[in-house]
Amino acid sequence: MSQAGDPVTEKAKLFAIRMIRLYQHLTEKKREFVLSKQVLRSGTSIGANRTEAVYAYSGKDFLHKNEIALGECAETLYWLELLQATGYITGEQSTSISNDCVELLKLFTSIVKTLKTNNDSLPTQVRESVPDEAPSLP
Repeated sequence: MSQAGDPVTEKAKLFAIRMIRLYQHLTEKKREFVLSKQVLRSGTSIGANRTEAVYAYSGKDFLHKNEIALGECAETLYWLELLQATGYITGEQSTSISNDCVELLKLFTSIVKTLKTNNDSLPTQVRESVPDEAPSLP
């Protein structure tokens, strides 16, 4: 599976960028350092685990990394709820970010359910080799 052509990995990466920007806003403008660090960690971990899944060494590892990403989505939603409940982000901000997170949650739920239902759909070898070049950065 090519990471560049994987829409789930791309969505998770864009969400991670959004979490980094939220963290910057919370720490610089709101002077909040505890909840912001938690949402940063869980929100960026989604894409990191999906990327690891793309390079998984077995079908079971592929499933496991996607399950971890699913759990990180749920955790991120929790931190977003707390940030809204404590007034660090508005309801509008929370809804916008949470909607993106719920979209990822649905994608990972579908992936995990499909993989668990159809053991035949577990890849036996997810990635044969590493890419020749490092991905270009913007």
